[in-house]
Amino acid sequence: MSAHERFVEGSAQGGGSGSTGPTGAPARTKRWLVALDVDGTTMREDGVITETVVEAVRDAEAAGHEVMLSTGRSEGMTVPLLATLGIRPKYLVCANGALTLARREDGSYERVHVERFDPTEVLQTIHGALANAAFGVEDETGHFLLSGNFPDDTMTVAGEHVPFERLLGVEATRVVVISPGHDTEDFLQVVERMGLHKVSYSVGWTSWLDIAPEGVTKATAMERVREWLDIPRSRVLAAGDGRNDIDMLRWASTSGRGVVMGQAPEDVVEAGNELTGGVTDDGLAAALGTLPR
Repeated sequence: MSAHERFVEGSAQGGGSGSTGPTGAPARTKRWLVALDVDGTTMREDGVITETVVEAVRDAEAAGHEVMLSTGRSEGMTVPLLATLGIRPKYLVCANGALTLARREDGSYERVHVERFDPTEVLQTIHGALANAAFGVEDETGHFLLSGNFPDDTMTVAGEHVPFERLLGVEATRVVVISPGHDTEDFLQVVERMGLHKVSYSVGWTSWLDIAPEGVTKATAMERVREWLDIPRSRVLAAGDGRNDIDMLRWASTSGRGVVMGQAPEDVVEAGNELTGGVTDDGLAAALGTLPR
């Protein structure tokens, strides 16, 4: 573990709730902005969010912190998780930063910032390099157009299967590419050789590529949310485990806390300034337990 990393055990950066007001009662906890990745951070690979993590998330919100999700998932795959977690954040970041949602008075969520791009050029580039890949395009409503064989999940069930040519020219918030014939390192090399300069991309644990509009990441969306909430950069905590979290972890680490899950690959570890336990060890709960109360 490099010198800039710190394993989360029980002491919080920024201190606990030891200060007191004039009457001797504890002073009000200063609010932190807490951005949580979903898959591999809040949720295990088997789709389970443990009671330990749920309790830690709820406790952090109850302490006055603004706890929200910042994920590569679509709106439809993100909003239902709030009921499981038992939180009501003011904002949600979806599609790796391309979509920001705000909570209405009735508790539902509306899109308040949407980034769009024409994926035609990048789709043609990748299609030429990865002929056997499967492609998905998500529009601003969360609807997916799919070409090729995707694993069964919510995206596939809700998506519309179409010929590859139907994906071209769609106003997209993100493009998803999977290539089962490549391991992660091979896939990374193929992606690097493509020179995708007009978009932002990230590669997950498997040969899965998320592409967003140029310059759009979880970090850009989270900085916008931070400004809306008027929370100092020194009081942000982001937790993640994947390569699509790298920019967000760097953003949080600059003045606040970039917490990396224990199972993360080395390039993700280097993006943060704290290391917690893995997702199967409820590492997120350990990190959230160090927030001021």
